[in-house]
Amino acid sequence: MDTPSAKQLLGLDDAHVVRLSPEAVLGTVSLHPAAAEAFLTLRSEAARDGFDLRVVSGFRSFERQLLIWNAKARGERSLLDADERELDASSLSAEACVLAILRWSALPGASRHHWGSDFDVVDAAALAPGVAPSLCVAEFAAGGMFARLGQWLEERLDRAPDACFFRPYDGTGNGVAREPWHLSYAPLSARCEARFDPAQLRDLLASSGLALGETVDVLLEELIARFAQVDAARYPPTWRRLRAGLALA
Repeated sequence: MDTPSAKQLLGLDDAHVVRLSPEAVLGTVSLHPAAAEAFLTLRSEAARDGFDLRVVSGFRSFERQLLIWNAKARGERSLLDADERELDASSLSAEACVLAILRWSALPGASRHHWGSDFDVVDAAALAPGVAPSLCVAEFAAGGMFARLGQWLEERLDRAPDACFFRPYDGTGNGVAREPWHLSYAPLSARCEARFDPAQLRDLLASSGLALGETVDVLLEELIARFAQVDAARYPPTWRRLRAGLALA
């Protein structure tokens, strides 16, 4: 398996991803070929249990992540608390604003979506005609339209020690909010996370036009540890040593 280059880990190059076929996505989505192949297998398994598993967001470039970040930092997009309630951005300090953004949106250059290993899924069979998913926790909670899918993912992935996919964000262990729709292809993401270089990220952000950039620069080491890193214990057991930067036995 080819591990993304340093530029690709930062979202600066998309040569490591391929576009998924239309029947497997909602919209236009690209993933790393290894993740794409594994997803199609998972999609087939889901279909046997009555789900139409689709990817709604996969590879995201640095520039796209930067647009999302800056829109939130400038008040052009809503900031949400951990319960998905809108915050009054005008009342927040620069540091509080940075932390609020990171609860739901990754720092440009530090998004797992850059790697092509991570993506967001829904059950298209559960969507009413003309309804688009909003990717909120309520959709996956009891009574939500993706509640069955959330339960299936828990049984198929979260309880399977040999699974190659896992859900990195359960609302505990770091500062990122719970994202039951977010899947990570562990054989690839473990390699990417082990190779991630904070110094390269700092250099990139310094010239990127990042809103609140001075605050981010001061706090960068803390922000990476709190929001960008996923503890090895979150990975399926087979891939934990890779996450730690060690070779598999």
